[in-house]
Amino acid sequence: MSENNRKYSNRIVDGNAQAPSRAMLRAVGFGDADFKKSQVGIASTWSMVTPCNMHINELAEKVCEGVDASGGKGIIYNTITISDGISMGTEGMKYSLVSREVIADSIEAVSACMGHDGIIAIGGCDKNMPGCLMGLARLNRPSLFIYGGTILPGEDHTDIVSVFEAVGAASAGDIPVTQLEEIEKKSIPGAGSCGGMYTANTMASAIEAMGMSLPNSSAQNAISKQKQQDCINAGDAIMHLLEHDIKPSDIMTKAAFENALKVIITLGGSTNAVLHLIAMAHTIGVEFNLDDFERVGEQTPVLADLRPSGKYLMSELIEIGGILPLMKRMLKAGMLDGSCLTVTGKTLAENLENVRDYPDGQDIIRDLDNPIKADSHLVILKGNIASEGAVSKITGKEGLKFTGNAKVYNSEESAFEAIMNDKVVAGDVVVIRYEGPKGGPGMREMLSPTSAIMGKGLGSDVALITDGRFSGGSRGFVVGHVTPEAQVGGAIALLQDGDTITIDAVSRTIDVDLTQQDLASRKAAWTAPVPTYTKGLLAKYEKLVSSASTGAITDGF
Repeated sequence: MSENNRKYSNRIVDGNAQAPSRAMLRAVGFGDADFKKSQVGIASTWSMVTPCNMHINELAEKVCEGVDASGGKGIIYNTITISDGISMGTEGMKYSLVSREVIADSIEAVSACMGHDGIIAIGGCDKNMPGCLMGLARLNRPSLFIYGGTILPGEDHTDIVSVFEAVGAASAGDIPVTQLEEIEKKSIPGAGSCGGMYTANTMASAIEAMGMSLPNSSAQNAISKQKQQDCINAGDAIMHLLEHDIKPSDIMTKAAFENALKVIITLGGSTNAVLHLIAMAHTIGVEFNLDDFERVGEQTPVLADLRPSGKYLMSELIEIGGILPLMKRMLKAGMLDGSCLTVTGKTLAENLENVRDYPDGQDIIRDLDNPIKADSHLVILKGNIASEGAVSKITGKEGLKFTGNAKVYNSEESAFEAIMNDKVVAGDVVVIRYEGPKGGPGMREMLSPTSAIMGKGLGSDVALITDGRFSGGSRGFVVGHVTPEAQVGGAIALLQDGDTITIDAVSRTIDVDLTQQDLASRKAAWTAPVPTYTKGLLAKYEKLVSSASTGAITDGF
């Protein structure tokens, strides 16, 4: 083992002065030979707070086996995870996006403190995946990511979004409460991340396309032999990365981020990818912003018929080959940069060389010349409501333009209550504000209101805009990440009931029918709400966090 592979652990365990360190490590299982091996930190997001991560302790053990068998010394440690699906619609959801920063902080803290030469992170839920990548990027040591895998469908092709939308349907009287209870009981059959092309599967696909996970890691069921083998294979991969000193900065380049974005668009992925890719790029030192989403989006079609807007679940995409055949098609069409380095030590093109195309007759992934939408569903809007930009998720199924009258709510809860009590009607534009990164604080996801709208049968007749964000499971005519946010005096804070709002996905604009003089007059009478939290994590986050337009990051902006 070359000393070059022990750039950090040698400071912890070599020499007489480090005898106390070695003594403590012996107590956790180190033998004499282990002190000369590369130490690989295995950052596990295992937790019993959510089915997304309940199996990751077993995967971490497999990773450790693979590392040890390949000549390294694996050391498992934990970081946190929270559950968006469980906390959705409650005050607790304010901690969701915040947890991304906590995860990045904790991976940086543990592996930097303990002198890990390389790091393997395992994530299985929305925020812990970008959080893991940001931690790896900060350390910039040989690293890779493993996706915990997707959940299997519930009975009758149900999933977590089926439950959220059934809440609205039950409220509307379209289904009995007993049917809601049946859907609740059968929709989540076991371990794994939410089953559609929601944020977890979106980010897993992005990370694989970027080259930071092994080929096919994004397209394996959580409980499967393939996922266990993916974990074991990580051992050889990390040792190769260590031997050749291949670091995240060698892989996470501007071209790699563009590859990731293109794959996300073809899959119809979550709007949260906008926040996370910008934040990940910032952390590794790559300039990547809303203009890149607009530029790349103009040239990239939506090809996948996946939930929430489509029909199929990730487990069904796995059955036909996952995302590798899609990337092979895109590479052949000149859409991807095949020269990008990956954690295999090979280029993207080399990884895809022997990948077979999808089987004949499948209708999950369309051909490039027959797209669901000719350009991106992630549409960046600007206008007098969002001078710094907003992010919409428009597949075309919702229509491309909406004009309606504002119904303004200062919290998610008040909006949800109004929807459930039939105070929102066809032609309304629901405005939910003071839910941005600073205003929440924490930028909650609006899955409960959007699902209630769909469940009430208003999906084609009501739009929703917010300075908060959306779950990957949200669908409908929705616009989030409105910036500047209400808490800092953005125009969304100045809207009033009855204002006429127009959202146009073709011209990429979002405007209220008011003059600049009207807005200035309202701004003069506006005062910022007093922050809700004055101590603790959310108070610190509110002071540190940047605008959603720059990724809602907390360092170095």
